[in-house]
Amino acid sequence: MSDAAQNSSPPVTITDEERAELRRQGILLTSLQELYTWGCSNSVWPLNFGLACCAIEMIAASMARFDIARFGSEVFRPSPRQADLLIVSGTVTKKMAPQVIRLWNQMPEPKYCIAMGACAISGGPFKQGYNVLKGIDRFIPVDIYIPGCPPRPEALLHGLLELQKKIKGFKISGPNAPRHLRDDQECNCPVPEFGEHDLQPPQNPKVWTAPTIVRSEKA
Repeated sequence: MSDAAQNSSPPVTITDEERAELRRQGILLTSLQELYTWGCSNSVWPLNFGLACCAIEMIAASMARFDIARFGSEVFRPSPRQADLLIVSGTVTKKMAPQVIRLWNQMPEPKYCIAMGACAISGGPFKQGYNVLKGIDRFIPVDIYIPGCPPRPEALLHGLLELQKKIKGFKISGPNAPRHLRDDQECNCPVPEFGEHDLQPPQNPKVWTAPTIVRSEKA
């Protein structure tokens, strides 16, 4: 065995309990990745934007009874250029869909999307309507889905906490890095135009494709 191998020692690891004890003593051990994701997750600023009934529940979440300010998201920005969270709260009609996507494209990275309520997720009770989009995830990437019709403010707060967990789990390098840190990911989404019978294109193929249903043949 070489001298280098004999003198080398295994890397020192520290447990979460030891790190918590050091933090209580005023010693903070962290990494650039942990510091970056901590800052992003605790300063998520939603866009001051709503579509239908779910927007009332979103507004209620910012009031004193529920107090979304506890999670660092009390700043509802009036401009998409100052926000990093798009809460799609309500029914997305095909007439409104291009405007929602334009707002998404105007938001700076890193940005996130929450589909709040059945209408934003799948069209809800209006799913069979010719004028309703069957899910905003057909055009923009959705990070968190909050089911309900409409979901209560507590559900939105739970979705926000889940989004914070997801942000804290991001890697700032490698193949699992978020899209704004990767060269092979497109940040903006194409804005559809009004066609003769439907939106053109009807979906963003880089975000959503129709599932393939395999039917078994009857004997």
